[in-house]
Amino acid sequence: MNVAYINRIATAVPPHDVHRAFVAFAESMLPEGVQRGLFRRMARMSAIEHRYSFIEPVGDGAGWSDAENVYVRGNFPTTARRMQMFEKFAPRLAQVALDRLALTADERAAITHVIVTSCTGLYAPGLDFDVVRHLGLNPGVERTMIGFMGCYAAINALKSANYIVRAEPSAHVLVLNLELCSIHMQETTELEQILSFLLFADGCAATLVSAEPRGLAMDSFLAVCLPETSHLITWRIRDAGFDMHLSGQVPGEIKRAMKEGGAQVTRGRDPLSVDLWAVHPGGRTILDAVEQGLGLPGDALRHSRCILSRFGNMSSATVMFVLEQVLAAAQPGQQGCAMSFGPGVTAETMLFHAA
Repeated sequence: MNVAYINRIATAVPPHDVHRAFVAFAESMLPEGVQRGLFRRMARMSAIEHRYSFIEPVGDGAGWSDAENVYVRGNFPTTARRMQMFEKFAPRLAQVALDRLALTADERAAITHVIVTSCTGLYAPGLDFDVVRHLGLNPGVERTMIGFMGCYAAINALKSANYIVRAEPSAHVLVLNLELCSIHMQETTELEQILSFLLFADGCAATLVSAEPRGLAMDSFLAVCLPETSHLITWRIRDAGFDMHLSGQVPGEIKRAMKEGGAQVTRGRDPLSVDLWAVHPGGRTILDAVEQGLGLPGDALRHSRCILSRFGNMSSATVMFVLEQVLAAAQPGQQGCAMSFGPGVTAETMLFHAA
């Protein structure tokens, strides 16, 4: 049977570290008192040090302003304005990641398929055309857009690339995961919604998948849907942008699911026998839930925690940042498991091994 490999991954983030400014601004939207105190506590416990955006902060806290005049108190942008920003900035970020992938002329000529995932913006002709144009690919390459699947979309993109390469061993698939989460901040006094602003950031990953036996071999995929949890993560397009609901119940449900069905995720293997873990860092409590639910040692999710601290949650791109670190550290023959969570609540999982 043909095997598909993740040969190479390159990642990129925008130039501006906005974490501290965003936290201060988000706090300023809450009324003084208990809610602000709780928000400060959660910010300290978030395990995030940096998040990046194309929105350049000027000042901080209640005095926040930004170079694009995007987030003005009492006049947050419409969906149209946010999509204009996506169309302006997304291609720039994609180009940085694609350039870092450093495809040779022969590799570019060999690309047969382009797959793009994003749940934070869209336009047409879209990012798939931008990729083809920037790299000078054959304009007849097959293009696929995977949209609005949230944080687990990257695993679905790898799944699609896996099917393509297994069916066509000569295929070379370029996967791009790009999210500009920072353009969807909402003006609200709802604590749970504001807490989500502690997590999300912008990022992009570019990945080359082929049958050439180098990198990480993709062994199997499995989607695990947690029953009666579809209301816990939602992502809907509204007049004032994309509106996320992320319930505080999600970590508890994931921990329970991992305890009850961890063997399903690892296809019957003891989780402790898995050498490499690439878990989407949806937040510190998400990683804690996976670690505790599967009974993993404290350093098992070190790559995920590192990415969370350095970049925050970049939706679909994030697990690829983790896999980039895993790929750099992997030893031949080591077995691994990648996992991302999103609407459903669903865990998309992939078993792999290092070539």
